[in-house]
Amino acid sequence: MMQSQQIPMTFQRYETKYMLSPIMARKLRKSLPGHLQMDEYGLDTICSLYYDTPDHQLIRRSLEKPVYKEKLRFRSYGPAKETSPIYVELKKKYEGIVYKRRERMILSEAVPYLAGKSELGFDSQILHEITWFRNYYRGLAPAMYIAYDRIACFGTEDRNFRVTFDTNIRWRTDNLCLDGPTEGTRLLEPDWYLMEVKTPGAVPLWFSKILDDLAIYPASFSKYGFAYQIENQKVSEEKAFIPFTDIRQTVSKTAFR
Repeated sequence: MMQSQQIPMTFQRYETKYMLSPIMARKLRKSLPGHLQMDEYGLDTICSLYYDTPDHQLIRRSLEKPVYKEKLRFRSYGPAKETSPIYVELKKKYEGIVYKRRERMILSEAVPYLAGKSELGFDSQILHEITWFRNYYRGLAPAMYIAYDRIACFGTEDRNFRVTFDTNIRWRTDNLCLDGPTEGTRLLEPDWYLMEVKTPGAVPLWFSKILDDLAIYPASFSKYGFAYQIENQKVSEEKAFIPFTDIRQTVSKTAFR
């Protein structure tokens, strides 16, 4: 379902990711009542179409973990139609801070615009930034489709403190459009979650204590980056599903019992 215009167009915040095994997710769930509240959209399907250059310059640079990195994607909440409004997002990360700028467009207009074949009938500062990005990175084109099911929550004491839980993450490099099916190759094992903590400042002490008590530690993980590595056979076939050894090391061993 397409969400309303209440969605902010700009963000500046810290984002930290955690990989949760089924056991760890159940333990964490028991500790959160009273602290977090699910937002009004409940369980939602997020569909993203990542753009990149012909030589995948953007994701290759991101995987090098530079001080500054950036990406561009289309995003819809549920499958889109040609006439559906979607979001074109610029996401940048500099010295640990994530900056997100996005503009609302109609899908049938956004596709030729990003291809440099047409311009849009409105103007904004964010649109100028997207246009600059499009013109700077020559040959931008859809590179990967990623969809997942998300539960989004916010703090009962601070709505700016947000925690999301993504599962059933799937990806594909064919049928690169938002108005198609949401199927794809599974990226995580069943019942695993990618938890993302998003806050403009420090994480609340109560949440830090829960993570410490459950031995839940941050994990470096990019949906697009990890799927790109699989697609390019940079990880062995038998490790095509996580948890991988390097990710296992960031999570308590009790999560794998």
